[in-house]
Amino acid sequence: MGRPGRHRRAAGRAGAGRDGRCCVTPLYPPAAFGVPEGVAHLCAGGEPPFLESHAQAFALYAKHKSAGYAGRDAQGEEITRVRRLLAEDWAVPLEEIGFVSSVAEGVSMLAESMDLAGGNVVAADIEYPSMIGPFARLPGVELRLADGLGGIAQMVDANTRVILASDISNLTGEAADLEGLRALADRVGAALVVDHTQAAGWKRIRADLADFAFSACYKWLLGTTGIAVAYWNRRRQPGWAPRTQGWFSVQTPTDWSAPQLKPDAMRFCRGNPSFLPLYVLGNALDFARAYDPAQVEAHVHQLSVDLREGLIAAGITPTTPPHHGANVCLAHPDSDAVVAAMAEDGVMAWGGRGRLRFSLHAYNGSADVAQAVAALKKALARG
Repeated sequence: MGRPGRHRRAAGRAGAGRDGRCCVTPLYPPAAFGVPEGVAHLCAGGEPPFLESHAQAFALYAKHKSAGYAGRDAQGEEITRVRRLLAEDWAVPLEEIGFVSSVAEGVSMLAESMDLAGGNVVAADIEYPSMIGPFARLPGVELRLADGLGGIAQMVDANTRVILASDISNLTGEAADLEGLRALADRVGAALVVDHTQAAGWKRIRADLADFAFSACYKWLLGTTGIAVAYWNRRRQPGWAPRTQGWFSVQTPTDWSAPQLKPDAMRFCRGNPSFLPLYVLGNALDFARAYDPAQVEAHVHQLSVDLREGLIAAGITPTTPPHHGANVCLAHPDSDAVVAAMAEDGVMAWGGRGRLRFSLHAYNGSADVAQAVAALKKALARG
């Protein structure tokens, strides 16, 4: 853990497969995740495989946890180190990166802190519940759900206070036009809140487009549950403060008649951050820093394009539009049964919510794409 800088490794090698077409080999070694040979693990949008080196993160946390007062100092240093890595990856100041236990918790803190009475909040009807839920029952606030991402502009008016969007949809795989949404929010003076969960870890993040942004860490970031990234754009929202606080989010010594919040995004963190997930996240970020982020993004995007086109060529119609991220989805009324059938052929995919989802990461290659198309055709033919 704790590599000082980003190193570069070559992207997956291209060569000719048996059918003569270009073949892309995995960029991340599948063995680093314990993925068995012959298994196509396409679940990064749900639960990716666990890095075997995370055992080192467990051991380091245990060492610091057992070291008394000096160990707590070491834990504090790890908080700062992981924040610095994330700030570098998201191209924002370290002071604007904080932690919450989940995206749902962070968005809830945000919703509770805003004066929204008499206004409306706009999101696409495909938005994830962690973004919509915190605003759904606020008194005096209208929640407007648009027909897909393309319908958001029609729902926004002078009373819009917040626009919610996921960088990449978990439901369809569609990529949001964040620059367009930023311009739309600016026209009416609304805040833009973005969930990068389905993008962070494979795609380069433009966090500064948002007023606030969040990301879970157990998907493409290769961490685990229990911790999520919270970004506060202090240039756009200089006076923001949560309505509640705890010992960790205030400055010490504390005058409880007028408590002073921490001046940076760690005011999101009311109690101790989840230290074990934090150490795991730090190890995952160290692992990823051995690879060029532009190559990772290109690798994953190409595989997702290949998979989408492969499905279409096989006569299978995905719901994922041409402008998409690392998810390729298709509607199916019994997606769980299809997932189970494909698993018998060594393909791990994700079901639920009336859709089947394949999620590509840098440990995947062209062989996984071909295996997925073949397994899906077989599963659908069973009826």
